[in-house]
Amino acid sequence: MSSWRHLFTVVTPTYNRAHTLERVYASLREQSFQDFEWVIVDDGSTDNTRAMVMSWQQEASFPIHYMWQRNQHKKTAFNRGVRKASGELVVALDSDDSLDTNALYTMARVWSDIPERERSRYVAITGLCAKPDGRIVGDMYPRDVFDATALDMTFKYHVKGEKFGCLRTDVLLQFPFPEEIAGFVPESLVWRAIARAGYLTRFVNQVFRVYHDSSDSLSRQGAESQQHALGLWLLAQDTVVECLPWFRYRPQAFLLAAARYTRFSLHLRHNRQGFPAGRKLKGLASRALVGLMWPAGAVLYMRDRLKAS
Repeated sequence: MSSWRHLFTVVTPTYNRAHTLERVYASLREQSFQDFEWVIVDDGSTDNTRAMVMSWQQEASFPIHYMWQRNQHKKTAFNRGVRKASGELVVALDSDDSLDTNALYTMARVWSDIPERERSRYVAITGLCAKPDGRIVGDMYPRDVFDATALDMTFKYHVKGEKFGCLRTDVLLQFPFPEEIAGFVPESLVWRAIARAGYLTRFVNQVFRVYHDSSDSLSRQGAESQQHALGLWLLAQDTVVECLPWFRYRPQAFLLAAARYTRFSLHLRHNRQGFPAGRKLKGLASRALVGLMWPAGAVLYMRDRLKAS
């Protein structure tokens, strides 16, 4: 018998998003599949988020758990939500987006289609995102119902764009976001680590999330800014050090990552920020890549400095 109380836990970190959180709630109320709980981790909001959630707790047909913490970061709030989860699968839903009405139903059906004896090999069901007008965000998968690792999907099959789905709670507990690293940490660092551990994802060409572009989203803030230099350096470092077995599929992506390694290294030195322990270059191939692309990285850094001046 399963020890999980629900099939899904929807985890939503939030910070001063009372104006958009109601959209999330409305989409959860409309779900055609109702075996889920909603865990909201409030990262120190000063608006009326708490009062709104308390009113929803009185009327919702599904459990709503609310936790407040002093302002730290989205990654810390997400880790806390995963630890609270009593669902077998976690759906990480941002506080400014919404689910398609049949998203949880379709995820549940796809998950049940995987034979139970084989599910230990899989970490996720991942589908597509659409804009409010129905346009698909990014690329579709090579075919519907496609099994691969997240790294294969990125480098071997060249699938780009925002994607969305659910992940096994027990695996997420083994691969938390690194809270010791200050500020923004790209989510793909965690998904890549899980892929390198050998876990498969079942990809389907079904829309699960409706993506709403918010004025205070990371993409609007400028993901290339010095503000996120550490997180972007970590992603470049992970690419040129840990992902080299995929180099043959997309060498140009690795050359770009090598240039970005230098670019954001220089930003970190300029800002007198330290480098995380144990995350430097390793091996001749990584050093050769970065050395080859050092001039390009330096030019990109100088361009950033000129734009900022």
